[in-house]
Amino acid sequence: MEIESIIVSKSEELIGKALSYGASDIHLVPSSENYAILFRKYNKLNHFGEFPFDLGLRIITYYKFLSALDISEKRKPQSGSFQKELAQSVYAFRISTLPSVTGKESLVIRILKQDATLPLSSLCYDPTVAQKIEQLIHHQQGLLLFSGATGSGKTTSLYSLIHYCCMELNRHVISLEDPVEKSHEQVLQIQVNERAGVTYSEGLRAILRHSPDVIMIGEIRDRETAQIAVQAALSGHLVLSTIHAKDTVNSLYRLMDLGISIEDLRQSVIGVIAQSLIKLEDSDERKAIFEILSDVHLYEAIKAVIRGEFYALNFDRTLESQLYKLEGFHYARSIK
Repeated sequence: MEIESIIVSKSEELIGKALSYGASDIHLVPSSENYAILFRKYNKLNHFGEFPFDLGLRIITYYKFLSALDISEKRKPQSGSFQKELAQSVYAFRISTLPSVTGKESLVIRILKQDATLPLSSLCYDPTVAQKIEQLIHHQQGLLLFSGATGSGKTTSLYSLIHYCCMELNRHVISLEDPVEKSHEQVLQIQVNERAGVTYSEGLRAILRHSPDVIMIGEIRDRETAQIAVQAALSGHLVLSTIHAKDTVNSLYRLMDLGISIEDLRQSVIGVIAQSLIKLEDSDERKAIFEILSDVHLYEAIKAVIRGEFYALNFDRTLESQLYKLEGFHYARSIK
């Protein structure tokens, strides 16, 4: 019992330190002798010590137990989640394990605060951009995509938008996620569970029979999911999702790689938004900046795709231009 209490204590202490630091992820990475402890904050990994190998292994087993994973299985990747109330706030902890070539498991824990959905205007560096994005979700149907690097805040923006759909537009929203990252009382949330037969594609088919106004898909990651998302958008639903692509224009080509025809692309996509985070001057806080491809610019981009040409978004509208201007502004301020 004493060993078990030590494991529980060390596991909770690790989470407490990560929250105090403001980390978004906890990494436990195995070596030959120990487990390195790394905290990710704003896409940077920082070293926070080590656990002896045996202790690290037991802590990983404890987190797997909390997440209802198979604690005896160490040869296959597993993922799950658990929730805890800490300092009067509810947090979800998304767990992912991955075996290394030596057979030792590594662990990543994504930390997600559950009871805080911020309006998009408070997330944006330029609040007027939030109004442009919110205008896009006034559409009754169509596909709206977010792209961006891991940790750029895409999911946070999506949750902010579906909260707006529920509270301001009074729409019936259903989400399909893997896993559900943030609880939302007004949203019917479905979690992908492949062992139970709830894949992205099967889940989407079931959702379409449940009369939603808005469908949020955690990620378009394969051809089948892309096809069903587009069909849902074409059949009278507003579909919000994320996709892995370099920028807005390349998101269109990514959809084509996933088997979406140019005609379906033209009829379904109402906007593509690329997102990045910038650090505020004299502060550790981050705000989002956006590259928006919609309206006439989207029309011109799809026309270029049809002609077999690559569409170059006006440089002033790109994330690259915004980052350049902001970095130049901050540099000028710093040398005054």
